[in-house]
Amino acid sequence: MPGVWFDELTVGQRFEHPIRRTVTETDNVLFTAMTHNPALLHLDEEYMKGTPFGQRIVNSAFTLGLMVGISVGDTTLGTAVANLGWDEVRFPKPLFHGDTIHVVSEVLELRDSKSRPDQGIVTFLHQAFNQDDELVASCKRSGLQRKRPQQ
Repeated sequence: MPGVWFDELTVGQRFEHPIRRTVTETDNVLFTAMTHNPALLHLDEEYMKGTPFGQRIVNSAFTLGLMVGISVGDTTLGTAVANLGWDEVRFPKPLFHGDTIHVVSEVLELRDSKSRPDQGIVTFLHQAFNQDDELVASCKRSGLQRKRPQQ
């Protein structure tokens, strides 16, 4: 089990996730089509030539999902009970086809569950950076996480 038990986490703990991911045109177009998002920002290269971006940008919902997904193996894989919510989701810079992201996570808050003594609530700050170390996405994510089983 690669995830971390709730009681092994500490506020301020940082995870520099080793997985990096280059985002492809296929990722963006497939995700955008699968979610029925017809935004020209993601699908129409000619339209985007006339914008300040000059090219299609990656669907922000894909960026968010990828950022959180990259974090799972090191933090919650096998220990998560439920995702409780995402707050303060931000995309300060666009992500483009061919960009490679890496993700850093930090534990912001920990509290025992009042109704589940074998679990706790953890709040992470996830941040995704492109290959130039520019912040392209961030969010706070709260989840219910298992404590180490008593033996």
